[in-house]
Amino acid sequence: MKKMLPWLVSILLAITLIAIVAIILLNSLFDDSGKKETTEPVKVETLSADERVEVTSELKDIKRNLLDNDYILIASFAFQLDSKKSKEEFEKIKDILIRPIINSVIADTTVEQLNGSKGQDMLASKILNLINQKLPEKQKLIKVEITNFMMSPI
Repeated sequence: MKKMLPWLVSILLAITLIAIVAIILLNSLFDDSGKKETTEPVKVETLSADERVEVTSELKDIKRNLLDNDYILIASFAFQLDSKKSKEEFEKIKDILIRPIINSVIADTTVEQLNGSKGQDMLASKILNLINQKLPEKQKLIKVEITNFMMSPI
């Protein structure tokens, strides 16, 4: 019995410490009393067809091999910008700045990554993020839509 006493004390201490840590973690995770609800509902602004055309630019028929080199992607994109002036500036640079970005994204993409709507959403969001990094601060790209998408083996 004397040999087991230190082991029993150690086990009881370990269990007690684990229980105390678990209670503290549960209280901190589920304690909402210190948090105040400060979020306001977001108002979504819908654009009319004419307003949407004024701020949307198109880039048609981009043809590029995928990373697999056995497949080709033919796609067209619509870019919605934050203002009419941004669209005018975007039109000037879309062939020299935007097309190379899209080509590099497509070149690094596999067929499996593009399958289904999730793959197309991933492609559009990746392009949106990369383009927004390259645009001047006064311009902002809001949305990238894939208007034409055809993937075919060569």
